Amino acid sequence: MSLSVFSTYLQLGFHHIFNLQAYDHLVFLLALCAPYVLQDWRRVVALVTSFTVGHSLTLALATLNVVSYSPKLIEVLIPVTIVLTCLLNLARAGKPSARPSERRRSDAIILTLPNLLAAVFGLIHGLGFSSYLRELLGRQSRPVLELLSFNIGVELGQLVIVGLILLLGFVLLRVVNVARRDWLLVTSGAALGIAVVLLLGQL
Repeated sequence: MSLSVFSTYLQLGFHHIFNLQAYDHLVFLLALCAPYVLQDWRRVVALVTSFTVGHSLTLALATLNVVSYSPKLIEVLIPVTIVLTCLLNLARAGKPSARPSERRRSDAIILTLPNLLAAVFGLIHGLGFSSYLRELLGRQSRPVLELLSFNIGVELGQLVIVGLILLLGFVLLRVVNVARRDWLLVTSGAALGIAVVLLLGQL
């Protein structure tokens, strides 16, 4: 029975990421990965892990009724996180990329702020995930197994999406010879436009 419950909520978490009703999370992942290419996968993993830590925490706390929140406020804050991420991307679009040796020396410093922001933004997105999960759970008071499996499913879905984004970027940059700056501007600009529409729809 437990294995069946685990498998069910694992699939629900995985498919929720690909649900068009949750496309705001897809847009955020696009904005988060836009500045990076396939060879930067370690830095992307660090960012996604930071995001995971944040949203896992609030997903658990909210689902277990430890914290309460305003769903309306979260619906506003989620597109705000996308807007801020895109603006940071656009601000760095004109800056030259550091050489590999320079990146290795400065990773510990450079990645601190992006990882911190990803974790903070993850706190907000976790509350958004919890709204959906609580609807599924109904009146269950301690759904620990369901929470764990749903969260793993979400993470697996995120990894697939991030991998697809990096792969698409690799094809466009290396095969089609699209300029890295153009890739960053187009993806961040598209994500920014969608986020602004979402934000205006909530105000």
